[in-house]
Amino acid sequence: MFNWKKRYISVIVAILLMVGAGLYIVNQSDFDMEEQTIEIQAPQGKLTGTLTLPRYHSGKLGLVLFIHGDGPIDSTHGEGYKPLWERLASIGYASLSLDKRGIGGSEGNWLDQSMDDRVVEAQHAIAWAKEQSIIDDSNIGVWGASQAGWVIPKLAGKEHLAFSILVSPAINWLEQGEYNTRSQMAKDGHSTEEIQNQVDYENQIKEILKKHGTYEEYTKIAREHDLISKERWNFIKKNFASDATADLHHFKTPVLLLLGEDDVNVDIVDTEQAYRKGIQPSSLLHVKIFSNTEHSMLPTSIAGSEWKQSLRFLFAPRSITVDGYMDEIEHMLTTSSL
Repeated sequence: MFNWKKRYISVIVAILLMVGAGLYIVNQSDFDMEEQTIEIQAPQGKLTGTLTLPRYHSGKLGLVLFIHGDGPIDSTHGEGYKPLWERLASIGYASLSLDKRGIGGSEGNWLDQSMDDRVVEAQHAIAWAKEQSIIDDSNIGVWGASQAGWVIPKLAGKEHLAFSILVSPAINWLEQGEYNTRSQMAKDGHSTEEIQNQVDYENQIKEILKKHGTYEEYTKIAREHDLISKERWNFIKKNFASDATADLHHFKTPVLLLLGEDDVNVDIVDTEQAYRKGIQPSSLLHVKIFSNTEHSMLPTSIAGSEWKQSLRFLFAPRSITVDGYMDEIEHMLTTSSL
């Protein structure tokens, strides 16, 4: 005989669990900081973004300007920056992050930009920040990931940066591309022959780029499953010669270099060597390599799984990045050397 009472209790318990989980998720996503939507008028078009402040503060605040990696990224990076913004707010720092051009309210198209264009954009952000009465204009620095590694060293030669935090930056665009191809394909279980075949194909594309070839020339040899848009091709044409080596000497203030041991996008050995050689005096540079960590400072155990990342961000957003990552940033910003 069907037990309606037991069924009723089970439904009530399920509802309570769902409500409890929902309340927990809401609580976890309530970050202890104040967010403001901002606009910056620039000659190249309006820029929009987010300024984050400690919820309670007095006096002037240091500022961390966020410089994104590759892709169509909004100011919060899909909410992913918020745990770090909260940590920065807890130690008395504001955070400023812009929507890439063509994203959110920012005008233009990020695929039309060179690395030099991105430097100019960062300069506009710094100039805007210096006009804000709450910001200490002598304590403005940058955080940047991946592709920002070609922006920040250039920026350091044009602006006084109180500090620079670089996450998984590459040195040479073309060399990074080959490293990524070899590492990712090896990780995915491809044979040596298959990997070399792909590298040879990509080298043909590089030759077209080096000769300033057209998109039509590219499409003649492009493999259907690898075909990129004309906009993306033009973006690569503008930036494929990027190499940070000659710009690393611009750093004259503390630099924190954060790398993941399991990064398949960037050759961390090459990056570390270049930074150690290029940044002088060596006392300016602190390098931290995290084990079992990939390109985005995520634990390798969840990096390849969207559902694992989503669950972690829903239920424990402050633990989405590898242990110690935010601690390193906090330590840098709270030491007396800045």
